[in-house]
Amino acid sequence: MAAIAPLSAALLTVVGGAILFSSLGHNSVDAFRAFFVTPVSDLYGIGELSLKMAPILLCALGLAIGFRGNVWNIGAEGQLIVGAICGGGFALALGKIDGLWVIPAILLTGAIGGMAWASIAAVLRTRFNVNEILVTLMLTYIAGLLLSYLVYGPWRSPTGFNWPVSSDLAASARLPRLIPGTRLNLGIVMSIVFTGCAWLFLARSHLSYRMEVVGLAPRAARYAGFDEHKLVWTSLLIGGAAAGLAGAIEVSGTIGKLREVVSPGYGFAAIIVAYIGRLHPVGIFFASILMALFYVGGEQIKVTLGVPSAITGIFQGMLLFSLLMSDVLINYRLRWYHNRPIATKGNTHAVS
Repeated sequence: MAAIAPLSAALLTVVGGAILFSSLGHNSVDAFRAFFVTPVSDLYGIGELSLKMAPILLCALGLAIGFRGNVWNIGAEGQLIVGAICGGGFALALGKIDGLWVIPAILLTGAIGGMAWASIAAVLRTRFNVNEILVTLMLTYIAGLLLSYLVYGPWRSPTGFNWPVSSDLAASARLPRLIPGTRLNLGIVMSIVFTGCAWLFLARSHLSYRMEVVGLAPRAARYAGFDEHKLVWTSLLIGGAAAGLAGAIEVSGTIGKLREVVSPGYGFAAIIVAYIGRLHPVGIFFASILMALFYVGGEQIKVTLGVPSAITGIFQGMLLFSLLMSDVLINYRLRWYHNRPIATKGNTHAVS
């Protein structure tokens, strides 16, 4: 029954979307065609879908590993931004230096930046028992302000007509495109490879088993000698590395420079994707396709129907609440009680 919940949530989202489009004065069938079909009706659209899918998939996989151990990293968005800053800053420092090592070094720098940002929450959780939900969430806003400071200040391009952007990355620092005529780059391949690695880690590694035991039964884990602090560090560092890698891919592959906004909320959307996918890599893979379709569909109907791009966030919210409602109805059974009298110590009370 738990596997049915994502499907029922998707169906409820479609029903809610139909009501929403009708209330806005649009034909629901035409609106859904423009939202879900038109964006991926050609090769370029499929490439755009894959571009948005890659960072969502990477962030969701990293988060799912921690969620299985009850380590609630809510700051993948901030870790993605810091990964973009570190990877993009390293690429800008290299200038036009060429070599096969350049792109791997940029991606590694981004992953290390995401890990370093996540390690702040790990230190506070393990040393001072500070809730990692609040820390990772608040650090997201700091990361965004840090990026704004850099692109408005020391890293602003002198040839950018005063826009808050950095200089363009050199060609040697750009991820190669896979299909001519599209923007699809090597990032989608890396995200798929990471999906396979995540599945192996979760299904075959003893470390993953220990993380899950700590999440499900902390007392049993302590009795077995599992180091809870080590597992918290592992969860947050993996999540930070995945998000930081996603940020570096965005800068070196999709955008080609640093700008004030490098992510339209991929890190937050990844939380929904992780739960829609039931914290399983295969489920997360398909859920990330759906979430990426929300993004490209939102951009499409903004142009064709004049619907605000905020429709993407509305669909994400409907999907999340539909999933939560489906889980409640699957795990709990509603019972209706009629008023009936009960006697206690000579007094009669009505209960329902």
